[in-house]
Amino acid sequence: MAGHVGTDNDLTGDGVDNGSGEHMARAARRDEAVRAAVEQGLLGPDRPIVGLLDVTGIRESAAELRAAFDAVTAPGTPVLHAFAVKATPLVPVVRLLREAGIGAEVASPGELALARAAGVRPEMTVLDSPAKTPAELREALALGIAVNADNPQELDRIDALMRSATSRSPLGIRVNPQVGGGSIGATSTATATSKFGVALRDEGAREWIVRAYADRPWLTRLHAHTGSQGIPLSLMAQGAAETYALAEEINRSIGRRQIDTVDIGGGLPVNFGSDATAPTYAQYARLLSEAVPGLFDGRYGLVTEFGRSLLAKHGTVVARVEYAKSAGGRSVAVTHAGVQVATRTVYVPGSWPLRIAAYDAKGRPKEGPEVVQDIAGPACFSGDLLAEGRALPLLEQGDYAAALDTGAYYFAHHYAYNSLARPGIHGFAPDGGGGVAFATVRTPQTTAEIVAESGGAHADGLTTL
Repeated sequence: MAGHVGTDNDLTGDGVDNGSGEHMARAARRDEAVRAAVEQGLLGPDRPIVGLLDVTGIRESAAELRAAFDAVTAPGTPVLHAFAVKATPLVPVVRLLREAGIGAEVASPGELALARAAGVRPEMTVLDSPAKTPAELREALALGIAVNADNPQELDRIDALMRSATSRSPLGIRVNPQVGGGSIGATSTATATSKFGVALRDEGAREWIVRAYADRPWLTRLHAHTGSQGIPLSLMAQGAAETYALAEEINRSIGRRQIDTVDIGGGLPVNFGSDATAPTYAQYARLLSEAVPGLFDGRYGLVTEFGRSLLAKHGTVVARVEYAKSAGGRSVAVTHAGVQVATRTVYVPGSWPLRIAAYDAKGRPKEGPEVVQDIAGPACFSGDLLAEGRALPLLEQGDYAAALDTGAYYFAHHYAYNSLARPGIHGFAPDGGGGVAFATVRTPQTTAEIVAESGGAHADGLTTL
């Protein structure tokens, strides 16, 4: 295995991975892919950074998700697993998941366009966003895409659209069960003051929700999402239980089973401290079935919206060490991966630490005694560090530093500081002959594209005023 150090960042507090063979195989595939990327010219002096996606691992995660919920739901229960496109907004990734039976959860016109380009059918698509425009709602209803209204004003807009046209879109309301937050405030969506959904415990809110369903027979879904990284499984289960209880209350009050589907969101946290998958989909599904058995007895269809947990473990950002230096007695490896690909990690390292693996100039796992060192990025500010004070085999000029577990969000949140280019991304899989085959997912951004995005076509725009 490549030389690396764990982050000791247990954000889940729930279980360990029992599939040690699986995560060891995943690490071995990653090592082979880095070596092959160097040998095949995807990495080198003129291509100093690349993103790699493990196609085998992505398929395995999709299969594990489906199997986990199939094991606890009554036979014949309609279940849609919709990938949160925000996590890895790449058309080939969404297409790969579509082929694995996973739909798409989108939160903007751009994400909807990506899902459609990937061939995701409307009935496999869910639109969630706290700021949908009338045009976005009109498009979704015309296509037959499921929509969860975030607030009373949005529901008023949907009312007007439903009066002027018919739609086959499944429609619901998003609620905030207000069960509390986890260890990362920015990813906790069920706090008392969260911006998402109708705050269920606010005065008069529960009564308003029941009345909204009673007045609108076409409202047939109920949606909630408790949060993602840093949220313990027990809190996620509590959020699902509160949502189920509300669905039962609404149906009893109306006197019919109007709500037929419950969308429990996603948010399964990821273990960034090792190659282990913890918690697993199977653990979460079992916990939910024990905490909310009525949700799985066949009376309700089910929608999930997982993102990070499907992709994180299957992505790696690999960057060449351009220079190796020392400062204040500490070794510093200056690489081409920093704030532009790992924005959260650079600005909030305590909440978003990454493991780093060391590879030599030929892409082989680096050997040798561990040395405490910093892994620095290319941006022009001192805090641009992928990792600080990490014990790794000493990285030297021409070696490679790999940021692990970066398949989700790290390929999504490009930050154009210093006009740094978006790196190319390649998927990899065994080639059938003992080697590694690569497929282009996204080409590297060119300097011409950077100029175009930065107003190059309007260079004289301000001088003419």
